[in-house]
Amino acid sequence: PELPRMGPRLRATMMFGILCSFSTRAFVFPALRQHRSITRTMATKIDEEQLMNDMLSRVRAVNNMPQDIRSTLLDFKVDGCKVGIVRPGIAEMLCNMKSSVFELKEESDSQEQSYLTLTSDAGTSSDERTEAVGNVMNQLRDEGFIRGWRDELYPVSETFNSPAVFLMERTAVTLLGITEYGVHINGIVQESRKEEPKMWIARRSATKSKFPGMLDHIVAGGQPAGISLIDNVVKECEEEAGIEESIVRAGVQPVGAISYENWDPKTDKLTRCVLFNYDLYLPPDFEPKPVDGEVQGFMLWSMDQIKESMASDYADPIKPNCYVVIIDYLLRTGQISPDSSGYLDILRELRSGDCQ
Repeated sequence: PELPRMGPRLRATMMFGILCSFSTRAFVFPALRQHRSITRTMATKIDEEQLMNDMLSRVRAVNNMPQDIRSTLLDFKVDGCKVGIVRPGIAEMLCNMKSSVFELKEESDSQEQSYLTLTSDAGTSSDERTEAVGNVMNQLRDEGFIRGWRDELYPVSETFNSPAVFLMERTAVTLLGITEYGVHINGIVQESRKEEPKMWIARRSATKSKFPGMLDHIVAGGQPAGISLIDNVVKECEEEAGIEESIVRAGVQPVGAISYENWDPKTDKLTRCVLFNYDLYLPPDFEPKPVDGEVQGFMLWSMDQIKESMASDYADPIKPNCYVVIIDYLLRTGQISPDSSGYLDILRELRSGDCQ
């Protein structure tokens, strides 16, 4: 059957409807797509802001020295050189012990407050002082004031490259605010620059005196006396993860250092750390293995997993001071955009300790 003929008015009405339909598609749909894009961008921005806040919180968990505490600290000096800082209460305790090894002195020609130092009874040589201070620390260990004894001697010096004035048990250095030095290694697997890197994460032994069972770097360790940094890296890699020296030297890169200071209100002790950071690029088919019993096992994490672990409520967190080294890696390698809000705050606090 033939369709009825349309008059001018009906044709005009239909054309108007068709134009309105095209107008809706041309303007409403793009607007809807733009709205969805903005929503996705806002969600991403919120996630990014949360990540930045979480990372800053992780840094501040180990970098916390309130100004009212800092203003009370006394210098610990040996031969006129500042080698540590100490709280007044601890200084008084050391000076009141039966063995006359520590004493408080005042600068006669200045307005500076008193400082803690060693007495003449402690001796003048490094060996004599090591023995004298060691006897005091042994007594404090026996009294339960120092726990987690390691039988590992740390050098006590004015700076990293200065000669040691004496050696001291590693666990006891927080008593005198001695700067601790260490090496931390990021174990990286990345077959090409186009691929997303992955990082090896270790699980600490449940028998460790500090942070038992927590997640950790593939390799990390304190810097003892009488060994270079790179030789210490090689040693720790072999002992903790079974990484052969040839693999270490072929893939390791020194990438700087971070520093932090922390006051523990429970013990009144002071932690001052400088950690030398290394990126160790490992072959894709290499798997680390526990050797010395300090580690239970290893797992390979993506960058997303690393970032997720920054959350304050993450159920299985990494050891606190490892976070600052990992955060430094994320910033250095562009995993975090420098346009991110709070980027410079994190960068600044990663090196806010006394780095010398």
